[in-house]
Amino acid sequence: MKIKHIIYLIVVALVFTSASKYTISYYFDNKNDDDYFEITKNLRTMSSVYNVINTYYVDEPQPGKIMKTGIDAMLRSLDPYTVYIPESKIEDYRYMTTGQYGGIGSLIQKQGEDIVISEPYEGFPAQKNGLKAGDVLLKVDGKEVKGKAVKDMSNILKGGAGTELTIEYKRGEEEKTVTFKREEIKIAEVPYYGMIDKEIGYIKLTSFTNTASRNIGKALRELKDSLGMKKVILDLRDNGGGLLHEAVNIVNFWTNKGQLVVETKGRLETVNRKYKTQNNPFDTDMPVVVLINDHSASASEIVSGSIQDLDRGVIIGENSYGKGLVQQTKDINFGSKVKVTIAKYYTPSGRCIQKLDYSNRDTKGKVHEVSDSLVQTFKTKNGRDVKDGRGIEPDIKIEPEFYSKLTAVLVAENVIFNYATQYERTHPSIADAKSFQLSEQDYADFVKMVKENKKITYTTDSQEMLQQLKEIAKDEKYLQESQPEFEALMSKLTPNLESDLQRYKDEIKVLIENEIVSRYYYQRGKVEASLKHDKYVKEAQNVLNNKEKYQSILSVQK
Repeated sequence: MKIKHIIYLIVVALVFTSASKYTISYYFDNKNDDDYFEITKNLRTMSSVYNVINTYYVDEPQPGKIMKTGIDAMLRSLDPYTVYIPESKIEDYRYMTTGQYGGIGSLIQKQGEDIVISEPYEGFPAQKNGLKAGDVLLKVDGKEVKGKAVKDMSNILKGGAGTELTIEYKRGEEEKTVTFKREEIKIAEVPYYGMIDKEIGYIKLTSFTNTASRNIGKALRELKDSLGMKKVILDLRDNGGGLLHEAVNIVNFWTNKGQLVVETKGRLETVNRKYKTQNNPFDTDMPVVVLINDHSASASEIVSGSIQDLDRGVIIGENSYGKGLVQQTKDINFGSKVKVTIAKYYTPSGRCIQKLDYSNRDTKGKVHEVSDSLVQTFKTKNGRDVKDGRGIEPDIKIEPEFYSKLTAVLVAENVIFNYATQYERTHPSIADAKSFQLSEQDYADFVKMVKENKKITYTTDSQEMLQQLKEIAKDEKYLQESQPEFEALMSKLTPNLESDLQRYKDEIKVLIENEIVSRYYYQRGKVEASLKHDKYVKEAQNVLNNKEKYQSILSVQK
């Protein structure tokens, strides 16, 4: 960097630090002089370090990269949700809050050196212009795609609505070219809603963007008015959250106007606020079940926690993620933003469900869960016990299921994906999403394809544990006399691909069926097809169809 640039940066830093007492006091009137001294001292130290690096470092420094690294490290010491958003990432931020971006409307994935269309969104440019899952991208606007990273390719495909691009792609052995315009892409927060049986409706919500409650309301009205819904399942599994006010609006559908849903408390008085329902409810008597899992976070926990605290519905699933922190986004210089944690939220009973205590780290900087001794018990509206500090604990717990190692490999190596691609090319249509089933002959064809795939190698948990035991036996000098037994047992535990394809047939078939359905009915079809084998949904049905059980869960057991 030229010396005049260095001098300029130092002058700017010194001007900033000299004015920092006034600037900071504007926002934090309660700060004392010791705090101001500490802040200005460290700002001057940072500028001095920056000066030394720029003057003496062996290679030419990259100023922007150095400062971005420093900012990120500073914020990372607070919590994972306080982040710097440079101007170049504003579109990503916009997508997170609105679900909107300019592009072609498709997910992509990497297979070897190729970039492949993995899931086109129904009704958007990629799908409307004939691109299908499994198509290999060759060129975009004449530039080679092979070898590019997914992130880089995603940025190339995105762009302003109305801008044109030309894509050359390969389907099977055939190469094709298509030219079309990008559009404003709005990802549906409610990819599917429908009736599970004659009385129970089901709604899947994937995010809390700024139109989430509007789309939930639309689904509720159609299910009730047109399809006769009398009870409802709201599925918040894998929903990482979003806008707080959207969570309040969704709780409002089943609770009266003026009901406290969530309260925020922070260091500043200005962020302390009680959020109450603002509208007339949809139905205050309709039985409700909310489904959650360990990836249900933030706004999902506000909804499920409030429904639980108010005894307005039954929560089914796994313990939720445990994110009780609230963020706001602040504009800073040069078109950038900082998303900063400003408060913790508290559900109607008064509990904060934040699981990790970022304010207290151990000597290695590791964050731990809130101590058991600090976990408190609160009361729901009906007097049931609920706890803070541990996420939302469901009223009915469902133990999570884990796929076999073989199944995981079949997914990771895109074997199931590629089989679905072949299937779609030889089957112009299939039955509807609910009734489609893979035939025995189809599964036999899949098995043949797997056996021909030389990449399929895997070990079982049993093998790995036996190998660990073998290492321990070796250390303890028992291995030599027990070697034959170890070898015999290892032989029995060595996976056999052909037999394992039959052993895990049921779980593999479900994944194949869901992938195939998505080729014809897209996201809505994939969700609908998955409901056939969903034990969370089946448990919700059992509860909703048993009035006494439903009411007993929401009552204090004496």
